Amino acid sequence: MSQQPKVAVLGLGAMGHAFAANLLKNGFSVHGWNRSPEKGEDLKKDGLVLATSVADAVSEADVIITMLPDSDTTHDVLSQALDSVKKDATLCQMGTLGLEGIEKLHHYISEKRPDILFLDAPVSGTKAPAEKAQITVLASGDRQGAQAAEQVFSAISKATLWQGDVGAGSKMKLVVNSWLIGLMQSLAESERLAEALGFEPDQLWQALEGGPLAAPYAKVKLEMIKSGDFTPQMQLIWALKDAKLAVEAGNKQQLPALTNITELWQQAVDDGLGHQDLSVISQYLASRGK
Repeated sequence: MSQQPKVAVLGLGAMGHAFAANLLKNGFSVHGWNRSPEKGEDLKKDGLVLATSVADAVSEADVIITMLPDSDTTHDVLSQALDSVKKDATLCQMGTLGLEGIEKLHHYISEKRPDILFLDAPVSGTKAPAEKAQITVLASGDRQGAQAAEQVFSAISKATLWQGDVGAGSKMKLVVNSWLIGLMQSLAESERLAEALGFEPDQLWQALEGGPLAAPYAKVKLEMIKSGDFTPQMQLIWALKDAKLAVEAGNKQQLPALTNITELWQQAVDDGLGHQDLSVISQYLASRGK
């Protein structure tokens, strides 16, 4: 008999879908749920049991993953599920909820279901690396009781880095995202300058390639900018949410660039670019110069 835990994935967007797919590839029994159920239809042929309710999705699960867009949505979905969760199950919150959001959720779970192990485990990585199980899990909580969760993390990631008590994972996620967001804005501005001076995105990458500044992430984003195809790996609207959470968590006076980015990206979202990849900010900057 398989010793693998049964898993429920709540939220089958880009990241949750990748988690479910990798778990199925590794032989796990997986139930999935999404507010728009069509997002999980393609995985049914691989063995995904697509539940019609959150309660049905979690009722047999040993490990439950939530990969939902924000704190309010996560709280609402779990409020529908908690009564149906098995005793001693493990709940892994893997979205980016911010510090206040994760504190409130942890308090809620502790009050309602103290028998459940709650882990705060957001991830570093976007859609493409998630599909290849190349993300990093920033886990926090009681590692001693997390053997079942670690089996799940091994199937969906390249590494699990334990950060400390619940909430520490979310703290590190905000730090990582602040770096990523700053890199994207700087890259977009550098690409704009390169074009103004007569260079193509390929030439900018060639000048970086092989040196310490040649982040693979930058190459991927420059290719998107060159092609004009902003099919989202990370939607601008969610990157903006994460940037705002980082500013809220830190000292605003010490984060002037990140604060300015939130204002600029909000304008781009207001102009209708929110559901494209965050690299679309280059296109938005180009439009501002006309």
